[in-house]
Amino acid sequence: MFILTNCGGGKSTPKGVQKVYFPDWWMVQDDPNYVHTFGIGEKVTQNSSYDAAKANAMLEAAQYVESYVKGMVKNYEEEAGVNNPQVLAVVTKVVKNVSKAKFSNTMVTKQEAIIIDTDNGKRYKTFVRVSIPKDTINKNLVNKIKNEEALYNQFKASQAFQDLEKEMEKYDE
Repeated sequence: MFILTNCGGGKSTPKGVQKVYFPDWWMVQDDPNYVHTFGIGEKVTQNSSYDAAKANAMLEAAQYVESYVKGMVKNYEEEAGVNNPQVLAVVTKVVKNVSKAKFSNTMVTKQEAIIIDTDNGKRYKTFVRVSIPKDTINKNLVNKIKNEEALYNQFKASQAFQDLEKEMEKYDE
């Protein structure tokens, strides 16, 4: 007669559960003068993995800026009680233009690549942090608003625009 027993009875980890790796700097906003966005790319070559990660980080940057601009415009609309279709159309155009803008001084400030072994061979997974100076985002917004004269004339008197210009003055000092 054979008897098998199982001793130890400690906690068991569910089968197939693994922690996903991210660098320790991932999703950390550690500099108040910059907006950091993050991207991941996984490809067969290291260069294409890096390019994909950077492109994903830049896409995230555009989405962040679009949300930021919409927030500024919403503050203006609420404050001014604007319900003018012409002004709202111009606002929409400004939001789209700013979010599509190419940012000067944008740089990759952190990156890390790991090699993953798969059944089909090695793949590179790259993590990238792109940093965009906040003053660049604000300057793009101010310039786009100023270029739309109808919006600018109404917007410049608002508290939201004054707040934005004060923010810009901080960066000019």
